[in-house]
Amino acid sequence: MAKPQNKNLSPRIENRRAWHEYFIESKLECGIVLQGSEVKSLRDGKAQFNDSFARVERGELIMYQCHIDPYAKSAIVYNHEPTRPRRLLAHRREIKKLEKETTTKGTTLIPLAIYFKDGRAKVEIGVAKGKQHHDKRDSIKKKEMDRELRRAMSHRR
Repeated sequence: MAKPQNKNLSPRIENRRAWHEYFIESKLECGIVLQGSEVKSLRDGKAQFNDSFARVERGELIMYQCHIDPYAKSAIVYNHEPTRPRRLLAHRREIKKLEKETTTKGTTLIPLAIYFKDGRAKVEIGVAKGKQHHDKRDSIKKKEMDRELRRAMSHRR
């Protein structure tokens, strides 16, 4: 029996800057509590992760500074506040585990992507540790070397 294909036409909004700025130690997929206009705006791909982060407060996981544009086709009265704190949905044991992992200095929770899965909005968050300037240079060098190697291998054929 053939596996049904994913007919999800909504874009996956990535936080590419997070991979450059941080070492991602582990990832977790969470649900997100949204208003209707936020869902429509996300389906249009109108979100930005500039300086966004997540934090565990009072046993809840909350995402801050994620900018979701107001939905263009609705009246101003029915739109949402673009950078409001949004509650993330995860199991209690996962939240406790994240809280334990972020107690070390220099570790934080960073949203890596927002996407739709089976019609529901999901956020992929990562436990991240900040990179120093020399670490960023090393990762750039490694990427360039890998690119050169792939290019050489493709010309060889």
